[in-house]
Amino acid sequence: MKKSDLIATVAAKAKITNKAAEDVVNIIFQTMKQALIRGERIELRGLGSFSVKKYGAYIGRNPKTGGQINVKEKRLPVFKTGKDLQRRINS
Repeated sequence: MKKSDLIATVAAKAKITNKAAEDVVNIIFQTMKQALIRGERIELRGLGSFSVKKYGAYIGRNPKTGGQINVKEKRLPVFKTGKDLQRRINS
């Protein structure tokens, strides 16, 4: 499903215009992005949760040259599916 499909579905279900549905979807995504940037956890019951995981610095290898490179610490978003979604997908 693409973002445009989600917008069309929201517009049809809520009986609103595509522009209004696009605004709703964009507000939700923007709010989620800001929460993750602040390091907050987002839990959507029945779907799963988003969180930010911190990875420490480490020494990696350049695959082309084989030389060592220093990789800085970083934070990455992580999604963990909820039990209900896992059950529905696997049934």
